[in-house]
Amino acid sequence: MHRTEVVVTGLGAITPLGADVASTWDALLAGESGIRSGVLPGHESVGLPDVLGGTMATDPAGLLPPVRARRLDRSQQAALAAAAEAWADAGAPEVDPDRLASAIGTGIGGVRTLLKEDDVLEASGPRRVSPRTVPMLMPNAAAALISIEYGARAGTYTPVSACSSGAEAIALAARLIRAGEADIVIAGGTEAAITPITVAGFTRAQALSRHTAEPASASRPFAADRSGFVLSEGSAVMVLESAEHAGARGARVRAVLAGAGIAADAHHITAPAPDGHGQVSAMRKALTGAGLAAERISHINAHATGTPVGDVAEAHAIGEVFGHATVTAPKAALGHLFGAAGAIEALIAVLSVEHGVIPPTRNLTTAGVGPDIDLDVVTERRDVPQEAVLSNSFGFGGQNVSLVVTGRGSH
Repeated sequence: MHRTEVVVTGLGAITPLGADVASTWDALLAGESGIRSGVLPGHESVGLPDVLGGTMATDPAGLLPPVRARRLDRSQQAALAAAAEAWADAGAPEVDPDRLASAIGTGIGGVRTLLKEDDVLEASGPRRVSPRTVPMLMPNAAAALISIEYGARAGTYTPVSACSSGAEAIALAARLIRAGEADIVIAGGTEAAITPITVAGFTRAQALSRHTAEPASASRPFAADRSGFVLSEGSAVMVLESAEHAGARGARVRAVLAGAGIAADAHHITAPAPDGHGQVSAMRKALTGAGLAAERISHINAHATGTPVGDVAEAHAIGEVFGHATVTAPKAALGHLFGAAGAIEALIAVLSVEHGVIPPTRNLTTAGVGPDIDLDVVTERRDVPQEAVLSNSFGFGGQNVSLVVTGRGSH
C-alpha cells in the first residue's frame, strides 16, 4: 500500500535565541544562551525572587500592525509571526482552501490576557473588562487566527498536551496529510506564559532551576548538578505538505517528516512512568512509522528539561530503545518553551538534517544520569551528515510524542 510522504517546505520561529529561524539557528550553533534575568517586572510585590526566563528575542507585537497586535495575546502574536515566516519560506503556496489545515499546539494559551483582565475586573469592575478577552485567552485562538489568515478550511486543530503540544500538532498534521484530508498543514506550537502564577506554581513544585546566579548556566540538561528547568516563551511553525503536492508546484523540500509516535504513560499527572514504557513506546512507534531501525538514527534531540527525575527517565528510555546514543539538548540554550518546545525542537531537527550538523548542549561540565546509561551528549557542534534525527517531547499527564525527521530518500 502506497504511503503518502510528508515533507517540510517552510519554517518559521521566534524564540529566546532569535527573532527568526536563521538567527535562532546561528545562536544555537554558536553555543549562545537565550536565558535572562529580570523577566518578570514587579516580582517583589507578590513575594517572588528575581525570575530567570527565556523571553523572546524580539517583541512579537512589533512584527504585526499595532492595532492588530493590541487585539491579540502575546502567545497569538508569536504564532502569527512564526507562521508568516514559515508561509513565506514555503513560497506562499497556492492551495485549495479546502485542502489546507492548521494545527497549533499550546500548553496554557492566553494566560497573560486572563490574568490581566482579571486584575481589571477586580480593580475597576466588569464594564472595564475588554470585550476581546475570551478570543484572546482561548487556547484554540492561535490555530484559528492562522486558519483565518491563510484561508485554511480543511480544519483547525489545537492539541493541548502540556510540553508535548507542539510536537503533537506536527504529528497530527502528518496524519491529516497521510489520511488524504489535507495537502498542506501549517503546524507548530506557541507559548507565552512567564507570569507570577506559573512561576509560583512551578516554584512550589520544585521544578525550576535553582542555579539563578548566572542565567546562562541555569538550564543544565543531563548535568550532575541539574536542579530544574527554566521558563521560556516563543513559537515555531512549519509548513508540512504531501510530497506529491510539493513536487507539483516545484517547492523546495527541506526535510521529510518520516515518522511520528504518540503514547501515554497512564501513570501520574506529573511524574514519568518509572519503567519509561510510554517514552519507549513513542520512540518505537516513530521508528516504525519511518521504516527505520534504531541504528539509522544519527542523533536524538532529547526532551531533557534539566529536572533531576525527568532526565534520568528519558536517558533510561533512550538506552532501552537505542543502547548507546548520541544526543543533544537544546533546552540548555533555549529554556523550556512548554507547548512550543516540541515544535521548535522539531524545527531544529529539520535544520540538523538539512545542514548536516548536531547543535551543542550548553552547561554540561559533568554528566550525571547514572553509571549504567551510555549517552554521548554533544557539547560542541559536530558537522557530520545527519541521515535521520529523532526528536522527543514528553509532557505532564504522561503524554509522549516522538518525531523522526529525515532527508529525502533516507527512509
